Amino acid sequence: MNIAVKLIQHFKARDAQLRLKGYRDKVERIRQRNLEAWDDGQLQAESLRLRKESRSGAPLDELLIDAYALVCEAAKRTLGLQPYDVQIMAAIALHERFLIEQHTGEGKTLSAVMPAYLHALTGEGVHVLTFNDYLANRDAEWMGPIYRFLGLTVNAVQAGMSLSRKREAYAADITYVTAKEAGFDYLRDSIALDEADTVHRPFHYVIVDEADSLLLDEARVPLVIAGEPEFSGNDDNPFAAVARQLRQDEHYDFDEFKRNVYLSEAGSAIAESLLGCGNLYEDRNSHLLMSLNCALHAELLLKRDVDYIVRDGKIELIDEYTGRVADNRHLPEGLQAALYAKEGLQSKAGGNILGTITLQHFLSLYPKICGMTATAQVSTMEFEDIYALQVVQIPPNRPNVRIDHPHRIYTHKEAKFKALVQEILSVHRAGRPILIGTSSVEESDMLAEALAVAGVPCHVLNAKNDAEEAKIIAKAGEIGAVTVSTNMAGRGVDIRLGGGNPAQGEIVANLGGLYVIGTHMHQSVRIDNQLRGRSGRQGDPGASVFFVSLEDDLMLQFGTDIKKRGLRQNEALEESALRDKIDHIQRAIMGQNFHIRQELNSYSDMVEDQRRMLYEERLGILKGETPMSPSEQRVRLYFIDKFWAEHLAYASYIREGIHLTSLVKRNPIDEFHDQIIQAYEQIPAAIERESADMLAKLGGSNEPAMWEKLGLKNPTSTRTYIINDQYQQYLRNPGSWTSGTIIAYWLRAILRPTFGWSKF
Repeated sequence: MNIAVKLIQHFKARDAQLRLKGYRDKVERIRQRNLEAWDDGQLQAESLRLRKESRSGAPLDELLIDAYALVCEAAKRTLGLQPYDVQIMAAIALHERFLIEQHTGEGKTLSAVMPAYLHALTGEGVHVLTFNDYLANRDAEWMGPIYRFLGLTVNAVQAGMSLSRKREAYAADITYVTAKEAGFDYLRDSIALDEADTVHRPFHYVIVDEADSLLLDEARVPLVIAGEPEFSGNDDNPFAAVARQLRQDEHYDFDEFKRNVYLSEAGSAIAESLLGCGNLYEDRNSHLLMSLNCALHAELLLKRDVDYIVRDGKIELIDEYTGRVADNRHLPEGLQAALYAKEGLQSKAGGNILGTITLQHFLSLYPKICGMTATAQVSTMEFEDIYALQVVQIPPNRPNVRIDHPHRIYTHKEAKFKALVQEILSVHRAGRPILIGTSSVEESDMLAEALAVAGVPCHVLNAKNDAEEAKIIAKAGEIGAVTVSTNMAGRGVDIRLGGGNPAQGEIVANLGGLYVIGTHMHQSVRIDNQLRGRSGRQGDPGASVFFVSLEDDLMLQFGTDIKKRGLRQNEALEESALRDKIDHIQRAIMGQNFHIRQELNSYSDMVEDQRRMLYEERLGILKGETPMSPSEQRVRLYFIDKFWAEHLAYASYIREGIHLTSLVKRNPIDEFHDQIIQAYEQIPAAIERESADMLAKLGGSNEPAMWEKLGLKNPTSTRTYIINDQYQQYLRNPGSWTSGTIIAYWLRAILRPTFGWSKF
């Protein structure tokens, strides 16, 4: 087996080298197309020629050399930027629809301009999906002069833009936009009752920036459009109070990884007594059981200043991968309400879901997709499995000389924390700038307090003070700077030595460059590598090290065979086997999360297939491809939307309880598919029936006033938000139920109603 693996790795490495050699040959041909002697008019005439050839059907492969040479010269003239050879190599790989791994600071933004220009020549439009609104606007403005010099239009979409401005932005040859906003706009288009109210045109070619984050970490995140709900108080929510009266081991237990919490038989009994509901496991009480599970999850597994913060009377979720407040993100409806009840806050509840799509399914709508990131190689298999995307590693322009030290491992948290503070104090005395990546808002605040006591001034960057991000990052590379951050400083952040001052930068370089310290290991190696990548940009010196304790959450949850070591030790453990074991744990968790994503896909893929079939019919009606009067068009669109919204609600209801089927030896995914297929097959007849009745009421009238009177309109207002889908996993993961939970289920759901055992 080892020989086979080594052979595969050998052939892959050889293929990669051959591919890079081919790219270098093309770069040489591009360089030979020296356009320095051409005046601006000649360059612009050449761009017009390429555009005409592309629209006449010339393959883009045949235009690449001329197009890239043109962009290189235009970049030099408009922005003073001369692309490196490796940037052009990356641009070639992007055209060939690969996922490129390009080191931090290597200039991905300029690399993307070449394939964006080439594919925009067709007139079909190009989307560059960025990490946030700021980057979308920045990159469009920064790279805009190149496109405009060559006769193409460029624009950026921002959240909150008017309909007309968004339509104009999407009509540009190149559009910079976040994946979420593009997805939300697609959902808004999907419920439009008039074609004039849509903003997207057919999708063509997309370049995904920070691709590992969007394609993997957030790929399962469902985007939702819903009717605007009313505020509802929590006075009628008794579940938080019930959850607080239950005790661990006696009434509930956790799975082995402490990801999920489950009621025991005794817990079910006391909950039934407190709620006065009778058997919790009867079908009529399924909503009560779900609400109680949500209350337990909110009370016991969601931690303030770790998973969320409370600000201005609202709960704001923290993205575990970025450490930032996740704008406009909600938990699943019941869990969201339970969290507000836990904090004693008034929440928005309800609001009929009108449409939903995951980022993964949205991105699959693009016929041509490519991406770029600094961390892709460790997830190669997942990219290939889900997106059929192969990873190409682009060599750096300058060798990476950053020193990545081995993990410093301690038996307990106190020893780790003491050593961490001492390390910061020692490095700080020399004036070397330090960036410390922490696990949470709570930990970043606690470390900042300890450093203050030790006489080390520092800047803190976390979700509570995200407005100060630009100012803090600008100073993070200065002499003596100490920056304590959550994962906010781990991706898309460019820290310049000396804060951009060349003289100070030279001093910092002589001190060893930026020193990056991680206070914990993340579940994904990619996130750790993103933090490391803040140091050593463009050949700068730098170093990184991670401090780990066997009492860290990751070790307690997954390091079952190493957490029970002997006596506490104040010194770092030096065994190489221990480091290997910790690395293995991290890889195993990544594999586990991959399988979780695959399972979640199994639930949502079928619903997405149904949505696409119905949406294709809807689009034909909206564009007038299906002959009908205006009234017939309005009526059919209205009832397609109505019954699809009801189908989504039904699918959500089925999914919440489907985990119980495995306890009676039925496959939950197969059962879910069977039920939603049966439900979907009833939709066409329902649309026909209701449409016929409504058209009879209209009596052939095409007056919009009559449509309004009969309610043939969208909700007066809608909202878009994101659901943290991973929290629903605990509701349908019977494999990790405790024995007490399974006994409780059988006693209360099967035996008691069957045999009348009322004492159970």
